[in-house]
Amino acid sequence: QCLLSGSWRSDAGCRMVVSVLGKDGSFSGSYLPGPAASDSEILTSPLEGSQQDASLVPQPTFSFTVRWQLRGRQRTAFLGQCYVGANGEETLHALWLLREAADSPAEDWKATR
Repeated sequence: QCLLSGSWRSDAGCRMVVSVLGKDGSFSGSYLPGPAASDSEILTSPLEGSQQDASLVPQPTFSFTVRWQLRGRQRTAFLGQCYVGANGEETLHALWLLREAADSPAEDWKATR
């Protein structure tokens, strides 16, 4: 059915936990980077997002942002889709962009990864 509530783990070991799923498709929870993260001091960070109505679309799209703890000047935006396999297993596929605040327009070129 592709409801995002619950715990999800990426191939890289990152963990997303969706603890609140609203009737309008909004959701919130927490995100923790995996062992490959470059900064070992990043704490579990809050996330907020929304998902297409899973009752209308069998494999809905979603988006969410993560506001990194201890890195107030960075956010990551994720955009993806939930797929249901032939065996009923749900899988998320997503792309992400990490944005760091730039000090000036001249520094903007290096602020997004």
